[in-house]
Amino acid sequence: MLAYILRRLLLIIPTLFGIMVLNFVIIQAAPGGPVEQMLAKIQGEAVDATARVSGTGGGEVKGSGASAGSNSSQYRGAQGVPPELIKEIEQQFGFDKPAHERFFQMLGNYVRFDFGNSFYRDESVVDLVLEKMPVSISLGIWTTLLVYLISIPLGIKKALRDGSRFDVWSSGVVIIGNAIPSFLFAILLIVVFAGGRYLDWFPLRGLTSDNWGNLNTWHQITDYFWHIALPVLSMVIGGFASLTMLTKNSFLEEINKQYVITARAKGVSENRVLYGHIFRNAMLIVIAGFPATFIGVFFTGSLLTEIIFSLDGLGLLGFEAAINRDYPVVFGTLYFFTLLGLIMNLIGDVMYHIIDPRVDFEARS
Repeated sequence: MLAYILRRLLLIIPTLFGIMVLNFVIIQAAPGGPVEQMLAKIQGEAVDATARVSGTGGGEVKGSGASAGSNSSQYRGAQGVPPELIKEIEQQFGFDKPAHERFFQMLGNYVRFDFGNSFYRDESVVDLVLEKMPVSISLGIWTTLLVYLISIPLGIKKALRDGSRFDVWSSGVVIIGNAIPSFLFAILLIVVFAGGRYLDWFPLRGLTSDNWGNLNTWHQITDYFWHIALPVLSMVIGGFASLTMLTKNSFLEEINKQYVITARAKGVSENRVLYGHIFRNAMLIVIAGFPATFIGVFFTGSLLTEIIFSLDGLGLLGFEAAINRDYPVVFGTLYFFTLLGLIMNLIGDVMYHIIDPRVDFEARS
């Protein structure tokens, strides 16, 4: 198993490199980079200044320093901007170097976990991630915990009562939960329970109240859960359906196997058969997949939820960084979380082997 882990760790290097190259090429090719945004801001300020001087609502900038001559720059909105100013902006954002040189310099810094500073927030990428982490951790932990606490017992009961009325109506609930996207359910919860149209029981913004620091411990705990109730509920609805059916199908597959029939024939109690024999084999794929499930909820599943509920977490940070072309934040978080996801996938494989030693990836390879 040690040799398999070593090979997987070495495989992370080319995988991570390929992901970074692909995303770097795509983002560099997209219009509206930081240099273009700065040029647009300069042009807009120049237009506003001219409008104030002339007393009109707008118009072209003529006869100003920002429009001295024209140039054939590669950037949109660079017409009329002095080439010297464009070079200064390129140096400010590091675009005065070729793309391949910037890429390898970036990777060299990331290997040392030096992710640089945000273009627009005047903070390091690490500080920004640490600042937003509590929100995403809260959503990820509570959502994953509730999904497993609901899905596993429900899936087991559906398997034991397969074909019964309980199985039929609970399958209807599962189908509805699987059909409704979590962000649509989040909007429904806001409309019904957060003052959107009917009831105003829950807050709509933030993880805690403004006076949270002045509350005692008990009220701080209740205030925290009061704020996080609707976001977590919206994510649980979208996540429990697939895990419930996975648990049910895993148990149904094991229930009819020969070792279960033999155990029952020997007079072993039903609980002993269920939890002493079936449970370990049936739950192998469910429990071993926990790291990947948590990563999925933590880093991707909470994006729209954070935006809808105005929660200042990693999802919202990544969304705003992509919109604003804040490349240090985009690539820094992409590198870190991709690396973490690859490591968690490896941990999931190791958990397969720990739960069931018969699963030997080294022998299979």
